[in-house]
Amino acid sequence: MIHIVFNENEVSLLEKVIEIDDSLAGTVIQIKDDFAVGPLMAIFETEGYQLRRDWWKTVLESSPYTEQLNLVDDKMTVHNLIAKLDENPEEEVWIWMAQNAHDVCGYYWLMSQLKEYQGRVQVLYLNNLPFINEKGNIFYPVYLSEIQPKEFLKAKKLARPITLSEFEVDPDEWKKYCNENAGVRFLEGGKKLAAKEFDFYDRDILNIVNFGPQKLLKLLGTALNKMKVKTGDAFLVWRIREMVAEGKLEVIGDWAKGWKDLVVKLPGESRAATELPETEA
Repeated sequence: MIHIVFNENEVSLLEKVIEIDDSLAGTVIQIKDDFAVGPLMAIFETEGYQLRRDWWKTVLESSPYTEQLNLVDDKMTVHNLIAKLDENPEEEVWIWMAQNAHDVCGYYWLMSQLKEYQGRVQVLYLNNLPFINEKGNIFYPVYLSEIQPKEFLKAKKLARPITLSEFEVDPDEWKKYCNENAGVRFLEGGKKLAAKEFDFYDRDILNIVNFGPQKLLKLLGTALNKMKVKTGDAFLVWRIREMVAEGKLEVIGDWAKGWKDLVVKLPGESRAATELPETEA
């Protein structure tokens, strides 16, 4: 059994689940790219793949994650996955996803390459399903990481094979999203995605900066906490850099020294407000 997840913290989570229930014993693999953002045109072709990789290189510039670009090779991950399926006809793949665009986009990208293995690919989509949190309250998780390991014993009963019909329809749906080549995709419901421009999150950023100059790390924390549609911090910082280039924002500090001491403010805003103590800024 090979488990597929789409977020780094879910690898250790599934490994804890396996410790509780050895009937799920197997390898846990992560698809690392976030296909909910960035260009997708001709994603399965060499040129499209390289264009996306170049875009990520720009996004990760001056971030703490610059080295990750060389660590993300989902094409090789799928190549190795298919090799294992070919070597062992009894092997199954379980794709775990929750109700968010990151997971659903990853699902579309992955399953579009596994049609030949129909009947051996299970999907567990925790869509609009209630779980119990640590306080004993019922909630509806958006990410797998919100679910307690013991609750996965209930979740595993939801595993079902991806149907032949889905293997026909879903890759066409993914191709449509790729041809739209939008900057951002978010989940409307089920597996339906909505396409938005790259500046989709700019308003969230500006709404926070409108209250005054913000330390970059505090701005990111506030934005990620308040946004209804989540994305990664590297993407938000890239949008800040783009807005600086457009004259909509200013950043005080040296990008080369990291994010910690950078301050984001509106153009022409007083510098005095940027010199607040760490606990206030």
